[in-house]
This record gives sequence, C-alpha cells and structure tokens, in this order.
Amino acid sequence: MWKVCLIGTGYWSEHHLNAWSRLEGVQVTALCNRSADKLEQRGRQFQIGSDSLYTNPDDFLARKDIDIVDIVTGPKTHPDLVARAAKAGKHILCQKPFAETLEEAEEMVRIAADCGVRLMVTENWRWLQPYQRIKRFLEEGALGRLHVARYIHTDYYTPRMAPGVELPQPFFREMPRLLFYEMGAHWFDTIRFLFGEPKRLYAELLRISPHIAGEDTGLITLGYDDFYTVMDMSWATRRELAAPPGINVQAEHREQLIIEGERGTLKLMTNGDITWVDNAGVEQVRVAGTKFDHAESHYRLQGHFMECLNNGLPFQTSGEDNLKTMRLMFATYTSAERHEAVHFT
Repeated sequence: MWKVCLIGTGYWSEHHLNAWSRLEGVQVTALCNRSADKLEQRGRQFQIGSDSLYTNPDDFLARKDIDIVDIVTGPKTHPDLVARAAKAGKHILCQKPFAETLEEAEEMVRIAADCGVRLMVTENWRWLQPYQRIKRFLEEGALGRLHVARYIHTDYYTPRMAPGVELPQPFFREMPRLLFYEMGAHWFDTIRFLFGEPKRLYAELLRISPHIAGEDTGLITLGYDDFYTVMDMSWATRRELAAPPGINVQAEHREQLIIEGERGTLKLMTNGDITWVDNAGVEQVRVAGTKFDHAESHYRLQGHFMECLNNGLPFQTSGEDNLKTMRLMFATYTSAERHEAVHFT
C-alpha cells in the first residue's frame, strides 16, 4: 500500500483526492496546507484525522510511512517543496505549471535524480478522453500525411474579472504572464503528445481585459518539417457563447481541434464529438460521446503514475520531459516580445 500526502488543499485538490480514493493499492494518509480552514475542510471531506493534518511540510516529511507527495500548490512554491520532498526520499507528483523559470525546473529535475526519487508533472490535458482518442487515430495513420492542425480554445472569462468579483483563483488577476503560462502548460504538452516536437514557434499576444496584468488572448504558430499547427486561444472572446454567462465567474473552456491530412479532416467539436470529413467532402460523426472529462483525466493520470511506480516504467510527463513543454511556454513570451520566431534544435 503506497501512502500519499497531498500538499495544497485549495480549489483543484478535490480532483486529485477523488482520483486517489478510487485507485487500488494507494491511500492518502495526510494533508498539508498553510490555511487551517481549507485543510480541515478537506480533512473532513475525505475522512483524514486531525492528527494527519499539517500546516508545516517538515512535519509530514519526517514520517517514514509516507511514500509519495502530491504537490497541488502554485509554481512559486515548487522548487522548495520538490527539493524538500526529494531529500526526504519521497516520490513526487507536482502540479503544473512546473516552475516560474526554466532554470528552476532544471534544478528540480536534477535534485530528484540525485536523490533517487521519481518525479512526474501533473499534466492532465493529454489524459482528456477526446485527446486520447485522437492520439489513437494518429497512431493508426488514419489521416495519412498531416498538413495543418488548428487548435482553438475560447472562453469569456477575463472581461468578467472585475475588482470585488469572487473568483475560484483570484491570483489570475495579478499574474504578469497569464494565458500561455497558466494554460499553455496544458496546450503545449497536448500538442507534443499528439504531434511531437516542433522546430520553431512564432507568437502574437494581447491583453484585452482591463482587470488583469497578463495576456488573455494570442495566436501561435508551431512549425514542423512539413506540417504546422496554429493555436488560436482566448479567454476574452464571446465567439462560442451559446447564452449569457452565468452569475458565477469561472472558467467555461470550449476547445476545438481540426487536423487536415491527405486522407481526410478530423474535427474535434466543443461537445467532445469527433467528426470526419473524407476526400469527397462528406462529413460524418466518427466518435460520439467523448467528453472533456477533467475529473476522470486525473484518475487516468494518477493511475499512470502508480502503474509506472509499480512497474518501473517511464512517466509520460516526467520532470525531464516537461522541460520541453516549459521551453515552448517561455519561447512564447520571447517571440512576442521580440516579434520574431524562436527556433529549437
């Protein structure tokens, strides 16, 4: 039985804890958080006794019975927490974005390796049902040689973040790098999962909402040898609103992916359906009912983490692998600032 301590009992931790509770051979035995109120609330919710609730990481890291630390805190805290957990001999699952700089990310990877512990980054987007299905299509060669992919993400979110409005993640207002840092970790990892490593990147970014410090819309081109991907992403568009947004201001992400190939066009719709347009121009539903199932994606991700620990297999999103995602994230800002493409070797 693998024993887990989760640190960071805020907004997103419930998905992690629900997933852990469903996996065989693993048990969450401790929680840690700076805020006692949130800590005690999660403790009651998941039936973890008060003697296993901690506000100081050093206290739970001293426990010999804890094998895994699940870090669900902001990136500013990651270098310290990863280093402490690694030196205490704990395997680590760390939330994205992995770090605030590439140098910090590289140092965390080095420390984990030096301490002989396993380190994986919590990139759940690739584990969403539609992307798992599309990956199988691509591996089967259904599209033949690829031409163009268009990845589109829409939300009408940041214009509604007025001062005083309650938000599930209020720190979004102050982040100097927002959309392609907070969400780019997901998107770039998914693109790498589906299409491999791009050779070059060009970015145009813009801040539309007056209520935030960072960017909330942008267009990115990723170039391959004979194929390119366009990312059209925005948290400040009304384009896909089917009705007036609700009173509660929270993310309501809508994603589409269109992949053009020599044998046809695959289209992922915002409801999760996957359609196919053949070379005669006939469109039909290829897969119905796939969902952007965020809660279930954590179950798949954490199940993968445990399978790899149990069998000595490599993590799909190891700390070392995530360095490639981080390079794309930071190159986005470099390209936008310099108005030039960034090339990768």
